[in-house]
Formats: sequence, C-alpha cells, structure tokens
Amino acid sequence: MYKGKILILLSFFTILLLSQASAQVKDSVLKPIDTAKTKVKQPLSRQDSMKAKYVNPGKVAGRKAVFRSMIFPGLGQIYNIQLLNDGYGTRAGKSQAFQKVYTISKIVAIYGGFTALTISYIDSRKNYNIFLREAQYRAGDKSIAPNPALARYSDAGIVGNKSTFSRNGQIVLFSYGLLYAANIIDAYVAARLHFFNIDDKLSFKVLPSMLNTNNMYGFSATPALKLSLTF
Repeated sequence: MYKGKILILLSFFTILLLSQASAQVKDSVLKPIDTAKTKVKQPLSRQDSMKAKYVNPGKVAGRKAVFRSMIFPGLGQIYNIQLLNDGYGTRAGKSQAFQKVYTISKIVAIYGGFTALTISYIDSRKNYNIFLREAQYRAGDKSIAPNPALARYSDAGIVGNKSTFSRNGQIVLFSYGLLYAANIIDAYVAARLHFFNIDDKLSFKVLPSMLNTNNMYGFSATPALKLSLTF
C-alpha cells in the first residue's frame, strides 16, 4: 500500500509538471513579438553600394611603379620587367624578349645619364673654383697664388668663365631633376601599358559618305570618304 501511494503521488506531480510546461509553450507561441528589440536589416544605401568599386589593375601597377621609382631610380623599370615575367596584363603569353631588352636599355640609359651628369658637374665645379681663385687674386687677395695657365685671360675673361662654369653647374642640377622625373614618368606609362589591349589586329573600312553643309542659299551635300579603324 505504501508503494502504491508513492506511485500515485509521483504520477500526479508528473501530470502537473507536464500541464505547466504545455501552458508556458502556448504562452510563448501566442505572445506577440517585440519589434523594438528585433533588428531590422536596412537596405544598402548608395554610399554603401559605392564602396565596392572596380579596381583597375593598370592604375595599381602604375602607382607601384611610381613609388618604386621615387625611392630608387630604375626600380620601377625593374618592377615592369617583373610584370612581364609574371605574365600580368594583356601582353601575357606573347613574346616579351624585345620588351625586356628595351626596358633594360632604359635602366642603362638612366644610370648612364646620371653618371654623365655627375662627371659634368664635377668638371664644372672644378673649373669654377679655378677661375674663382684667379678672380679673387686679381681683385687684390694676395694670399692666393696666381695661376700661370690663366695668364692669357683678361680680367673680364676670368669673370666670364667663372660665371659660365657656375651656370653649367646649375644646369646640371636642373638636369638631375628632369632625369629623375623622366624615370618616374616612364615607369608609370610602361606599367599602365601592360594592361592596355595592344594586339596586331587592326582593320579599317573606307565607305562613301556625304558632308552636309548649310549656307545662306540653302542645304548642300558634298561627297566624301569615311575611314573607320578597328583595333
């Protein structure tokens, strides 16, 4: 009898717990959703859609070539050779031997130009100092010894040659800047051209056409030829 009572009580409590659980489930299903707590996904605005922009590989390569050439002259041209070796751009799969030789020759020309300018600047400064000392001696500075090789020059000739060599040195410095800028521009243009469609397919069409001209007497038509190029 004692065990039977315990079983009856356990079954009663089990039924009670099941009824309470089912009631809670019904309340949660019938309860309206709190819209204040739910996050509504907003549609993409125009600015968000503008973030996914098209990346132009030619511009990226051009910037990299410019940055390298600014750091060290000729490094942008070496980067362009690397583009050829890696097969980037529209020239991939084509013969790159001539392009590589041409790019290497530009690197040689850049450093050959810097070398020639350096030699010219050293020579200009050397001659400028020679004529400067002679001009100072002729101006009355007896602490400087005269130069016998310049005895044939007049005072005006000494001053003129001093100014000439000084101007030559300034021109060399300006030429340094021009060569440095040319090195950057060449690296940028060559990098951009890697991604331009350059092929051997060129066709043209010549078609008869009419040129319409209006004048004070009315409408008139002039025969002409129309040339269309496709590449």
